[in-house]
Amino acid sequence: MGLGDLTRHAVLAAIREYDRVGQDEFLERYGFEKARAFYLRYEGSRYDSKAIAGAAHGYLPDRKPLQASEFSGGEATVARKLRELGFVVPPRRSPDWTRDEVILACDLVMQNNWRQLEDSDERVIELSGVLQLLPIHPHDLRSDTFRNPNGVARKTADIASQHPDYRGRPTNGGVTDRLVLQDFRDSPDHMHAVAATLRNAALSGQFKQLPVPQTDDGVQEEADDDYADAEVREGRLLRRWHYARERDRSLRRKKIADFLKRNDHVFCEICLFDFEKVYGERGAQFTECHHVTPLHVSGDTTTTLDDLVLLCANCHRMIHRGSSWLTPNELRSLIEANRA
Repeated sequence: MGLGDLTRHAVLAAIREYDRVGQDEFLERYGFEKARAFYLRYEGSRYDSKAIAGAAHGYLPDRKPLQASEFSGGEATVARKLRELGFVVPPRRSPDWTRDEVILACDLVMQNNWRQLEDSDERVIELSGVLQLLPIHPHDLRSDTFRNPNGVARKTADIASQHPDYRGRPTNGGVTDRLVLQDFRDSPDHMHAVAATLRNAALSGQFKQLPVPQTDDGVQEEADDDYADAEVREGRLLRRWHYARERDRSLRRKKIADFLKRNDHVFCEICLFDFEKVYGERGAQFTECHHVTPLHVSGDTTTTLDDLVLLCANCHRMIHRGSSWLTPNELRSLIEANRA
């Protein structure tokens, strides 16, 4: 008899009691202390996870509440069981910063003349809100302090202390901090444009259409990314948004119809591969659409047919492969050079 017997119904009953009597009385009634690391989140409120689990055991048929000394709390016990029952119990620590997030923080440090910022700075508070809008980390992997102003300020210190002009002892910044910092030093205008696009898209709700990567046994997986063989300089979020626009079926149909006004069949505009010629009717009008201008350059603009080219799958992948995407003309030149 123990945590393994808990049911969602019993946990919900304990939550209702907690709401009815309040935290202090609930903890005193069942003999638990306030949680120090793990909380259960439910409908906008948070609850002491171990106390809820202990009390919930008393809501099972012919069972008594568990005393605090009868079981251990933490990640491997209470948190795991409550998650199995469909509840959100955030981890103690938030996930590591991704390249996209570091780009936004590094841009802020650059705008501040490569000096760190304090957590009370309005720009830090604003960035904290932007980071929480990004569909990068699943909500069940976000701690209660996920990307809060204090954490953002610490990240600006990590970046600023890695700059060559810094005259002090560097903090323990990660490899991503140093790589992004170098990108900003090499191409400040380009990287600022990337950061501005990320920030504007988040604030305008453009990223809401993108799914948040799912998790499998605590391991985060990239959502719907067929080109995840390299970390592009602009980060993965803009890349996912770019691919989402390329998969717009309506735009693809319009581009094919426009192409057929000038050609009697569809073929790759770079290597000239013709699916219909090779596969017959099965390959008729089989093609992929590519947006010529990346989002960090164009921003959130209305796509026109002139922004698109029709490509075979091979050419499309070759354009997107690697950390720096090729233009259609660059890939065409590469093909011609290798043919020669």
